[in-house]
Amino acid sequence: MANLLIEIGNTALKGAYADALTLGRTFRYQGENKTEYILSLMEKEKPGVLCISSVYEISSYEESLLRKLCPQLILLDPSRSRDFLSGRGLPDYLTCDRAAGIIAARHLFPGKGCTIIDFGTTLTVDFLSSSGDYAGGNISLGCRTRFKALNRYSKALPLVDIPSEISSKGHSVASSIESGIISGIMFEIQGYIDSNTENVTIFTGGDAIYFAKKMKNPIFVVCNLVMMGLAIITDDYVRKNIG
Repeated sequence: MANLLIEIGNTALKGAYADALTLGRTFRYQGENKTEYILSLMEKEKPGVLCISSVYEISSYEESLLRKLCPQLILLDPSRSRDFLSGRGLPDYLTCDRAAGIIAARHLFPGKGCTIIDFGTTLTVDFLSSSGDYAGGNISLGCRTRFKALNRYSKALPLVDIPSEISSKGHSVASSIESGIISGIMFEIQGYIDSNTENVTIFTGGDAIYFAKKMKNPIFVVCNLVMMGLAIITDDYVRKNIG
């Protein structure tokens, strides 16, 4: 019986089925009724364990609905994460999706320092020492969030989307926005890489491949890094509680 892994982020729900540490089919949902969607998945195929990481708090009522269909439930949200984070040597201000990505990086690159760059609604950068200790991290606006913010807070500037290609300098309002935002992110992440040359660099998140194609440095792209971390967390739970 496969385990069901769910990540509820700022803009979408992402999920995957997993057999131990092996990820199976993945999916994405952007509707409002996230709990109902998860329940519908479990009604079609009951998981062995349900693991949910959420940036939003899961209510006790929602928890009771989920447990009725899957008693083996792991909930990681802002109100339930402190023990989980402290038990893994991570500060309590981290969101659980970032923690899952860090856990996956430790698993993939044991004995290596890591720079984990997640290209999502926010651009998060987390650092691991070669011993696996968390060494801090930063948060800034994600790529699409920057485009939206520029349009929202400036009446004169249009909303544009991520271009397939950019020039080093814009020659219209739209191309200046495209080049300014994409080049700005490139300079930003290159600075992190240049300041941590001893680290393995990992790109993840929705725009990871887009930016990876523009890099000259050797990097690893792990699009499902958070899901891999949730699979590790779930497998650890199974070994300790189910056997």
